[in-house]
Amino acid sequence: MDEFRILSTTAILGYGFPVSSFEAGMARNPHLIAVDAGSTDPGPYYLGAGVSFTDRDAVKRDLELMLLAGVPRKIPIVIGTAGGSGGDRHLAWNREIIEEIAREQRLSFKMAVIHAELPRELVAQALEDGKVSPLPPGEQLQKEHLQETVSIVAQMGIEPIIKALDAGAQVVLAGRCYDPAVFAAPAVRAGFDKGLAIHLGKILECASIAATPGSGSDCMFGYLRADHFDVEPLNPIRKCTTLSVAAHTLYEKTDPYILPGPGGHLDLRETRFEQLTDSITRVSGSRYVNAPEYTIKMEGARRIGYRTVTIAGARDPILLEHIDEIIQGVTERVADNFKNRGFTYKLLFTIYGRDGVMGSLEPVRKVGGHEIGIVIEAVSDTQAHADTICAAARSTMLHYGYTGRRATAGNLAFPYSPSDFHAGEVYVFSVYHLLSVDDPCAHFPCEMVQL
Repeated sequence: MDEFRILSTTAILGYGFPVSSFEAGMARNPHLIAVDAGSTDPGPYYLGAGVSFTDRDAVKRDLELMLLAGVPRKIPIVIGTAGGSGGDRHLAWNREIIEEIAREQRLSFKMAVIHAELPRELVAQALEDGKVSPLPPGEQLQKEHLQETVSIVAQMGIEPIIKALDAGAQVVLAGRCYDPAVFAAPAVRAGFDKGLAIHLGKILECASIAATPGSGSDCMFGYLRADHFDVEPLNPIRKCTTLSVAAHTLYEKTDPYILPGPGGHLDLRETRFEQLTDSITRVSGSRYVNAPEYTIKMEGARRIGYRTVTIAGARDPILLEHIDEIIQGVTERVADNFKNRGFTYKLLFTIYGRDGVMGSLEPVRKVGGHEIGIVIEAVSDTQAHADTICAAARSTMLHYGYTGRRATAGNLAFPYSPSDFHAGEVYVFSVYHLLSVDDPCAHFPCEMVQL
């Protein structure tokens, strides 16, 4: 085979794509239809709670188009990080959708379901054996945090997917997965260079975000050959330029030349970008370097409490000038009110219009506009306690007397009634570490299902 053609449907399964773009991709006779279905970008809640951050109907719509086009033509369909986070609950949710489509559309195919959730006891033993290491710049895994962790997934590389395809699967539904792996694994299996395949996967995982104008809800096509690959958007309003593709190569990286992954890293020091046509960019020179020890990234979430939130606005210029003084005063007043109640809580104020986006990293500390948005957030051990703290902070700030204040009406404008919202359970990443393994497939058991 001189060329391996890959259709990437969308940046994340459920984000959608134009049917016209998808049909243009199918007209190019792909050897693979693949999609990344998840990310840690939305935070730890979805992993801890076992729910998807994408909508079920939207995911079903995307999958239905992919299955109806690919299954009759015997084109492999590979889905990574099922259900958004790739745990067992997410995998079951995504599997149910596929089975539903198969029943409704009377489709027959063999599906591999690859699990990626790790038992907490396995991780604890690996920690004792010295096989768990921090993911820089993080710290060593804490035993007490591990015991509180409700869900742990490992990020599989290309090997479990290749194994599933070797077993005859036409559809592969994988749990937590290294994002480029769903695109790279079938290509490496077909004999193509691993470095180029993973770099192409790095581009295709976000579909047309690597084009200009970029979009996470549109298709992208890749052509992998012996010493290079080409990437092409399938919507005529988009173009892949050397700038857009090179820029996306830097996406989510701490080093411009090195991209770590399971079992090694991608070396981009000799990578070249060439404008092949008005809309197609060619990439060459990327290399894959095996690590001395095969490691996989683990992700785990633990619950730290419950959250209640209030959203408000303010535009009094005197209040804006004294906002830090007001926040400190409100915080102290709330603490004094409940100092004898034994509440464990965190009270946070996020100020949009000053540093709401960057927080402590914001170099401009002074409010520059005529109004601010204020998010008051209370996190406590129970929802009731979070409600209490948030309500106290909201009412105190509403009527707080500050230097230069003239009017006695409320300080805050509330866009909603009721003003306080239950945000529910709060999770943090408690496991974000590397696990050393002898076998890249050992922790990723595969079920073969005939639909």
